[in-house]
Amino acid sequence: MKYYGMTEESGKHLGVNGLGGLGHIGVKIGKAFGLRFTVISRSSEKESEAIDRLGADSFLVTTDSQKMKDAVGTMDFVIDTVSAEHALLPLFSLLKVSGKLVALGLPEKSLELPIFPLVLGRKMVGGSQIGGMKETQEMLEFCAKHNIVADIELIKMSDINSAMDRLAKSDVRYRFVIDVANSLVTESSAEILEEHVDHGVSITSKF
Repeated sequence: MKYYGMTEESGKHLGVNGLGGLGHIGVKIGKAFGLRFTVISRSSEKESEAIDRLGADSFLVTTDSQKMKDAVGTMDFVIDTVSAEHALLPLFSLLKVSGKLVALGLPEKSLELPIFPLVLGRKMVGGSQIGGMKETQEMLEFCAKHNIVADIELIKMSDINSAMDRLAKSDVRYRFVIDVANSLVTESSAEILEEHVDHGVSITSKF
């Protein structure tokens, strides 16, 4: 947010595509920076949660053609956290002139980049992963100051298979954290964890 100039002026309109592990933290940090926030999702399932609990200003369903039409050219920035294959054109349409689309999600297949809306709207596309030690420390101090924490579900090693099934169904709010210290760590459970980590599953262990 800081690198792409989202925090330089309060009241800017930021959309976050996807309300998952990254998206829900994005809402909390964005609100703390004074941004006006819209959650973008393919269904209305998480609308109440996004607005009533996380404090988003609005909720936009990408499958609602009328609402998408009404939202054209209304956002200064869009952060795209979706890791599944999806179209970028609807996100470009939401941006104002000189708007910025920042990709955080990592789909397995390459996404098609539409050039016409990029050129005609003088829009920018960027990406970001994690910062260095200084930026990470600054982020942690900011989150501590504003009481921003990740919403997690704490599970034991024995629950990892069911957790994987739920991940495939997007049934998690919003991260699974494995409580290794209080789990019975056996050779077989350690192998299960190693297998899923090798497949790139974002499950964090808590020691």
